[in-house]
Amino acid sequence: MSVPCVRAARENGETVRQLLADAGALSGEYEIEVVDDEIYLPLDPVANPAEIDPGLDVVDREPPRREGQTLPKDVLGFDPSYERLGDIAIVDEDDDERARRIAEAVLESDLPARTVVNRASPIEGELRVRQWDVLGGDGTETVHREHGCEFELDIAEMYFSPRLATERHRVVGGVERDERVFDMFAGVGPFIVPAAKRGAECVGVDLNEAAVEYLRRNAERNGVSDRVIAINADVRDVTGYDDWADRIVMNLPHSADGFLDTAVELAGEDCLLHYYDIQHDSDPFGPGERAIRAAAEPDYDVSIETRREVRSYAPQELNVCLDARLRRDR
Repeated sequence: MSVPCVRAARENGETVRQLLADAGALSGEYEIEVVDDEIYLPLDPVANPAEIDPGLDVVDREPPRREGQTLPKDVLGFDPSYERLGDIAIVDEDDDERARRIAEAVLESDLPARTVVNRASPIEGELRVRQWDVLGGDGTETVHREHGCEFELDIAEMYFSPRLATERHRVVGGVERDERVFDMFAGVGPFIVPAAKRGAECVGVDLNEAAVEYLRRNAERNGVSDRVIAINADVRDVTGYDDWADRIVMNLPHSADGFLDTAVELAGEDCLLHYYDIQHDSDPFGPGERAIRAAAEPDYDVSIETRREVRSYAPQELNVCLDARLRRDR
């Protein structure tokens, strides 16, 4: 059977393998092959290599299947759709009987899944939490590994999307030692924990008390608790950080525009603002850029360094990021 594989030079094989492993993108069904000076790394069916690294060379190939490994499709007779977050398998099925059959097959298989859940509601409320039906296993807490960091979290208590791993890696890749990074909606720390590992001084704020507790645990878990301050509050009520930040993350699509005045207060003399938005694909960047300029000008000179489509959110809607440079106009 032909499957998508990432092709890389043999000498770069371990680096690419680690990149795919950190993103949870390696197939558990097929073997990695080395042929002459090239290595072929089979991809998980749900992986999107373009989101991991647009430069990856993806080819179709028929790698050998791992011997003796039982997969859910071997039990069911069809290939079910699911995604993994740590050792939790997540299905999205309207038919409860079908969902439970898939859960039983996942747990019976050799997949490294301890718990199977089904989405029971959309993302709801101010804390953006989803309801789950636990179909098998014993809880909704897990550890997610991403680009060399580990994040402990509970999907029943907070929002977390592993699909944004590439975007987080892009942002954090620009962080320099001794930068001051402020995440206005920090969650369990997927932006600021790796930023702190690069030597930045970081502040993370979140309204969700449980998420902030996990943020503190994750800072400790990754050895950066001395460079991370975690605050449980509405960021508009936080004091003591005016004119402080060199970099601000605003990952609250749909409503980040309501917090731009606070972001401007936090921004230092020269600050890079990562502003996330969801807009119609006819004008995905215009509303955000206008909102940023309205909040920051004339006190700051605003230049848009990057306009990036992060992913498709819904039909004709895009999740986008504007990287806006704010420089004090004196």
